[in-house]
Amino acid sequence: MNSASEIFSKLQHIDRRYIFLFIGMAAFLPLIFPLGLPLGVTPSSEDLFNAVENLEEGSVVMLTFDYYPSTLPETEPMSYAALRHLFRKNIRVITLTTIPLGALSVMEGVVKNVAREYNKEYGTDYVNLGYKYGYVAVMLGMGRKISDIFPRDNYDNKLEDLPLMQEVKNYDDVDFLFVVSDNATVDYWVSLVNAQFGLPMGAGVTAVMAPKCYSFLQTGQMVGLLGGMKGAAEYEKLTQNQGRATRGMDPQSIIHLLIIAFIILGNIGYFVSKR
Repeated sequence: MNSASEIFSKLQHIDRRYIFLFIGMAAFLPLIFPLGLPLGVTPSSEDLFNAVENLEEGSVVMLTFDYYPSTLPETEPMSYAALRHLFRKNIRVITLTTIPLGALSVMEGVVKNVAREYNKEYGTDYVNLGYKYGYVAVMLGMGRKISDIFPRDNYDNKLEDLPLMQEVKNYDDVDFLFVVSDNATVDYWVSLVNAQFGLPMGAGVTAVMAPKCYSFLQTGQMVGLLGGMKGAAEYEKLTQNQGRATRGMDPQSIIHLLIIAFIILGNIGYFVSKR
């Protein structure tokens, strides 16, 4: 057996702990020493950015936090990037969630942090409707009258006492819907709100959901789509406001390359050992 064959034979039987070590280093080191790897922007992310960018100052956008805490690495950066973009353009925002477990506290944290960054006033620049059980009834009901579904906001204020909600009665007074979701609620926003009320919308979803949601782009029911952490990083790049998604792309890219390298070496070693 020649030296090359011996090397590949040893690689076939490498201790898996070394593989775990390499993966760990690939995940950890780029966070300490960022590489700044090039990041392309997909058309669907750029389309969503342009849709928001073209909204006039003072427009009203409904931003949903329809995700569980388990998907925060993918979804929360989208919410931060979207809200920063909206507030930077002086667009008024109505937030809500259809998820009962954890999403409400996540939403409160994101909204308060970004509102503080941009010195936004509650009730005038943004309103947090909170959570209401029964998302189908909620989505349809807001098309008739939002205050019938949410008589009070997340902080027990009457909607009629909030300047923003005095102007916004239903979807007719909303200019755009931005859904951030890790579950099937995005389908209902499309079928119940976009299809029936004609409200333009876009979405940010987890990577595993993105392939299914591309069909909504083809039908024109969504103007744009963010897929997974990469989609969030692309939106951060477009808004020139780098955050956790951008920082997370270096480790993710290095890990993917390392896994591909292991697969290639493993296959080469297998065929060499059979010769």
